[in-house]
Amino acid sequence: MLVRAALRTSRLSSFATAQRRLASSLVFLEHKNGNLNDSSLNAVTAAQTLGSDTAGIVVGSKSDIDGVLEEVKKIDGLTKIYTATSDDYAHALAENVAPLLASVLPAKNISHLFAAHTAVGKNVFPRLAGILNSSMIADIVAVESSGDVFTRPIYAGNAILKIKSSPKDAIKIVTVRTTAFDKAKTGGGSAAVEEVEAKSGDSSTKYVSEELTISSRPDLSSASRVVSGGRALKSHENFNKILDPLADALGAAVGASRAAVDAGYADNSLQVGQTGKVVAPELYIAAGISGAIQHLAGMKESKMIVAINKDPDAPIFQVADVGLVADLFEAVPELTKKVEGAKA
Repeated sequence: MLVRAALRTSRLSSFATAQRRLASSLVFLEHKNGNLNDSSLNAVTAAQTLGSDTAGIVVGSKSDIDGVLEEVKKIDGLTKIYTATSDDYAHALAENVAPLLASVLPAKNISHLFAAHTAVGKNVFPRLAGILNSSMIADIVAVESSGDVFTRPIYAGNAILKIKSSPKDAIKIVTVRTTAFDKAKTGGGSAAVEEVEAKSGDSSTKYVSEELTISSRPDLSSASRVVSGGRALKSHENFNKILDPLADALGAAVGASRAAVDAGYADNSLQVGQTGKVVAPELYIAAGISGAIQHLAGMKESKMIVAINKDPDAPIFQVADVGLVADLFEAVPELTKKVEGAKA
């Protein structure tokens, strides 16, 4: 009996190991204007934790792919780069991209598809999961080596949920919280490139236009330093007048609380929090932000949190590494002068 049990256990273990060897991951690599989206590098790292072969796929118009392909080929650890070229993919519309991915995944024996939990990932992957009749696993912060157990935050990050995907889901459709994984290194890769056949689009959805907020500052999602302001700034003029000089002195991106955005002080593209962007910079300065749970969900993984607030009981001080109880209209300009003086 014991021998049979041992043999059965050994066979199951060997089968699981064989499954992991056969498993392969594919990463949907986002790009725009000829540049790779850095968040895709975090998704590559997440995929590589499975220890299986990891490939990438780039879709877009011919000019898009020509512009980004050399950069993509240099990502360390990717064994192959699949490309699909069509004007239908130029703006990553879910109605066009999802059917393409649904045809590529089974044809290439892909067991896991990863992407960053960005606007594109959140748009394309639910439709793809519906086409494949598979569950979507969103916003993960960890994946176990078995490949079917994932960890994700819930309740604005106050609870951590561990979920196991259904055995019926032959292909795992996963988006990754970028702040939970390091960026994959670049420069040492030499992946082969394989063109896959584009699927002709029959969708009635067409790209019309987009309006972008252009800024010379670092991108908020990937900036190493962020200066954020809250409702205490009292107006749009004060928001720019007080925060912009400090952000410029630090070479930082500018962020905002939802309250500041709702009040019209800042554009919604700057919102940090549960319903905005999730950031984890080296330095996060929160000026006039009380620290509502929805805001903390988007920035509490920052390496160094500096809070400036005149209310000593503000919740932001509970997560801050450095706290200054002061009037931000006096403290922030003084801090800006100190930073500029240190740089001189």
